[in-house]
Amino acid sequence: MAATAKEQDGIVETIKTVVYALLIAGVFRTLFFQPFWIPSSSMKDTLLIGDFLFVNKMAYGYAAVSCPFSVCPISERIFGSEPDRGDVVVFRHPVNGEDFIKRLMGLPGDRVQIKDGLVYINDIVAPQVPAGTFTEVFEKQGPLGGLPQCSQGGVGMGGDCNKERFIETLPNGVSHSILNIRTTGLDNTPIYTVPQGHYFFMGDNRDNSTDSRVAQSAFGVGFVPYKNLIGRADRIMFSSAGRSMLYFWTWRADRFFKAVN
Repeated sequence: MAATAKEQDGIVETIKTVVYALLIAGVFRTLFFQPFWIPSSSMKDTLLIGDFLFVNKMAYGYAAVSCPFSVCPISERIFGSEPDRGDVVVFRHPVNGEDFIKRLMGLPGDRVQIKDGLVYINDIVAPQVPAGTFTEVFEKQGPLGGLPQCSQGGVGMGGDCNKERFIETLPNGVSHSILNIRTTGLDNTPIYTVPQGHYFFMGDNRDNSTDSRVAQSAFGVGFVPYKNLIGRADRIMFSSAGRSMLYFWTWRADRFFKAVN
């Protein structure tokens, strides 16, 4: 039996509604928020593998129509603030273009140096206060199936994997958690002078992060230009401890709508 005119109108309206919803979602994603799935352990314990969050692309402003977002200087972005030390930021890697997420440590003109694992910004130390031990299960994590690094050796599958935990406070008063696994070459560095229009980033899982301490020529992040900043990570929507975000039975109950500090 052929559909009536009323039924046909209903189908058309449904299709139009779906199309409009997709268009609005696309515009919303492009201008305001971008979903991001944490694939690696470089930001533990602030961000865990499997955390799903939306990146606030309005945090640092968006460009006028005449100026593409990816190439606008600060003066031509509107409705946003300048990045600040301690922000957790998603940015495009200056070399390979992949999306990375790290903590902003150095602003343009800053001098940053790491000595004995402590960060010095313009010769002011960011003190670290012991905050217990971060413990996780030694098992394959996330879609990539990587194993965590542990401060104690000889951990078998299913065993406790420990890392030292500290609360670090930056010169502007922002405090956040960091992890320490062992002493590495990146615990003592030369002085990095951040060029104008660029930023210096580090991972909170200090011994398992390839960040601005590593030059781009050595496959590191190096200094990140302002035009590569995508937005600030403010809140975790949900988190999956399994191999896929679709495995809802592996979602972490304590991380729904958790603020990113």
